[in-house]
Amino acid sequence: MTQSEFLNVVMPFKDKLYRLAKRLLVSSEEAEDATQEILMKLWSNSKSIGKYRNVEAFAMTMTKNFCLDRLKSKQSSNLKLVHSNYDDGNPSLQKQVEARDSVSWVEKIMEELPEQQKMVLQLRDVEEYDYDEIAELLEMKPTAVRVTLSRARKTVREKLLEKHRYGIG
Repeated sequence: MTQSEFLNVVMPFKDKLYRLAKRLLVSSEEAEDATQEILMKLWSNSKSIGKYRNVEAFAMTMTKNFCLDRLKSKQSSNLKLVHSNYDDGNPSLQKQVEARDSVSWVEKIMEELPEQQKMVLQLRDVEEYDYDEIAELLEMKPTAVRVTLSRARKTVREKLLEKHRYGIG
């Protein structure tokens, strides 16, 4: 595969790789390093990349596994989930503060979810993958993906409602 062909195949989903890495790792720098590492691995195996029927799914799986390995390593004791994909045009200052507060609460709630629920929620609601793609990436059945997503959303919804109901912060 030529460099041009590689770029045409891989670059359209490079940002998705980064967002997944950022969801799993502590900082933009960590996510950038992980994304770069995955792109380097893909490039070094570019001769065999054509054998995968879905290169994007393969790359997302590589990213997920790479990040989870980083989280399990000794150096990861200070890593945690973060998310900053929120953008709302030009709202008022109060709305901006409220939105940041809500996003912050969702992040905190997501940190408490089981690993599989975090991944399914990220891939479905942030990256907008369909159920079959998520099932393939996470080696689950599509029905299990739906159940996991439903449980994750229910937990997030209940904890947000609880927070808003009691104003606890």
